[in-house]
Amino acid sequence: MSTGMPSRIPVRVVLLEQLQGAALVLAAVAFLAATAGAEEAAPPKLDLPVRCVPGDSCWLVNLVDLDPGKGVRDYRCGRHAYDGHKGTDIAIRDRAAMADGVDVIAAAPGTVRAVRDGMADRMPDAALRRRRNIYCGNGIVIDHPGGWQTQYCHLRRGSVAVAKGDEVTRGQRLGYVGHSGMAEFPHLHLSVRRGAKVVDPFVGPDGDATACEAGPAPLWTAEALRQLAPPLTAVYNAGFAPTRPKPAAVRKGLYHAPALSRRAPALILWAEIFWVRPGDTARLRILGPDGGVVAEHSNVLPKRQARRMIFAGRKKPGLFWPAGEYTGEVVVERLSGDGRTRRFVARRSVVLKD
Repeated sequence: MSTGMPSRIPVRVVLLEQLQGAALVLAAVAFLAATAGAEEAAPPKLDLPVRCVPGDSCWLVNLVDLDPGKGVRDYRCGRHAYDGHKGTDIAIRDRAAMADGVDVIAAAPGTVRAVRDGMADRMPDAALRRRRNIYCGNGIVIDHPGGWQTQYCHLRRGSVAVAKGDEVTRGQRLGYVGHSGMAEFPHLHLSVRRGAKVVDPFVGPDGDATACEAGPAPLWTAEALRQLAPPLTAVYNAGFAPTRPKPAAVRKGLYHAPALSRRAPALILWAEIFWVRPGDTARLRILGPDGGVVAEHSNVLPKRQARRMIFAGRKKPGLFWPAGEYTGEVVVERLSGDGRTRRFVARRSVVLKD
């Protein structure tokens, strides 16, 4: 039975509950403010992460694989990637260019979260293939506002120029393009993430991954997007050799001499191409100092390849080659679906002399 008398609750208990309630409210307000700040933070706008000229001293090679299954699909609805590829690859010409030093630069300002250096620049072996946690090779992870991260992989050993905790500015040099980790050729692999989710910088966070075109709000700046817009097929490396060229030597940067001996046993025009397709026609032609045809060869390429090396030439016709300048032209022709023919061309010259 009620007596009508108020309950006797200690004042200190009431005050404690009030303080706890206020603390919870303050914590909730702080959490909401932090969450709102993260949600409102604009995605980073990315400049080209390599100091180079696309189509001349560097080439866009691989894109993010947007196919959720075992297939491969890039943002253009092509197959310029491989299954599960999580970044954008920008290649340089060869290991000679790597040795000269090609700057990797911060695509956007941020804070260095992690670094690795000291891994060798070399073709990946079986031991490395078993250690997926070091596939990036020498690399850098940079934090950006709103939970965004960029990761730079395959840097040249000994070139990393920043440390954990450093604040970096847009365009600051981070290191050099290298061949470390799971890299078949010298290139930079740039991954972009928000939290644990990979974001294709061509599509952006809210774009349609099946639209077959760049998203309405890509992460690249307008200038970077313009630089990376051309087709991925390219005759990116070419030159003359005095004998049948060896792929390993080509990729070390050999066979680029401006002059060869008139006693050379042969004159061979060679080229490396990114992304050939079945049905592409490759044509090679060498012209002598008098403008006459020294050698000519064409071939219909049988299959799709991310990289292909081709060459053609002839043996020395007598005791000596005629002295003078020889020119070479490499052309890849492709019949497009609209009936037009696309041509990808490289030209080189060499002087034969005593």
